[in-house]
Amino acid sequence: MGVLMLEPVFKEAIWGGKLLQNFGYEEAGDKAGECWGISAHSSGDCTIKNGEYKGKTLSWCYQNHRELFGNMKEEVFPLLVKIIGAEDDLSIQVHPDDQYAAVNENGALGKTECWYILDCKEDATIVIGHHAKDKQELEEMIREKRWKELIREIPIQKGDFFQINPGCLHAIKGGTLLIETQQSSDVTYRVYDYDRMQNGKPRELHIQQSIDCITAPHQDYQEERVIRHKQGLTVERLVKCPFYTLEKWEMDGTYHFQMERPFVNVTVIEGQGNVGDIPLKKGDHFIIPSTEKECDFQGEMTLMVSYCEK
Repeated sequence: MGVLMLEPVFKEAIWGGKLLQNFGYEEAGDKAGECWGISAHSSGDCTIKNGEYKGKTLSWCYQNHRELFGNMKEEVFPLLVKIIGAEDDLSIQVHPDDQYAAVNENGALGKTECWYILDCKEDATIVIGHHAKDKQELEEMIREKRWKELIREIPIQKGDFFQINPGCLHAIKGGTLLIETQQSSDVTYRVYDYDRMQNGKPRELHIQQSIDCITAPHQDYQEERVIRHKQGLTVERLVKCPFYTLEKWEMDGTYHFQMERPFVNVTVIEGQGNVGDIPLKKGDHFIIPSTEKECDFQGEMTLMVSYCEK
């Protein structure tokens, strides 16, 4: 069977630019903001590039060949992996949890996500959290548009990692390239968008939904990174949460992989090599299906690897 190599889907954005092109996606376009590298979501469904299911979408494979994914019970493929290149600031936003989204967004999943910073400009920052002491003050600050008081901005550098649970106010700022692993959801509530215009009109805000969902007071997510050394490989676990586990693999030489999960998502973020007889380069995305009981990696590469425990 082999691994499932995926054709990414590129999306333009008001805050996009050339960062994805600079990463190696020449086809991304001058205003691209997002590369949906591993996705079965209807807003950006990736196509299989190789093997028996070449030309089929990932959602089709999930619906028709669930054995490739350990016969998981979830109705939709549960994860989504993006590379985001923000030339300009994204809106200040928040995501709902599963319960809120199910009731208010036609049964959609909520959105838990995480960011690993691939590159950023000098003195780059992101928005994580807020300064309101409780829900009442949060609502007052939002309704009175006291953004400078409310918004918490922190410095970042290459290699930083952030877990962003539902309810966490957040935003990527300009000059940042990151890889995002998330639940397969496209539900985002905008709290503030710097009064930007798109097609002559302000972009839609979701004030009440945001107030409903934002956790107050803010609490930073903290989890110790766990590092394991194997033959030809160093594995750094960045996060383990109910929806996904994310690891960074530093590969130097040959590594024999044995499957223990329903599926494994892999993105090459640095270097080059092979999986089996398939050549790999920076920016490649693929899935190791559960039917691939073992495979060999060779090369000097850094991989971002995500999977579900169930």
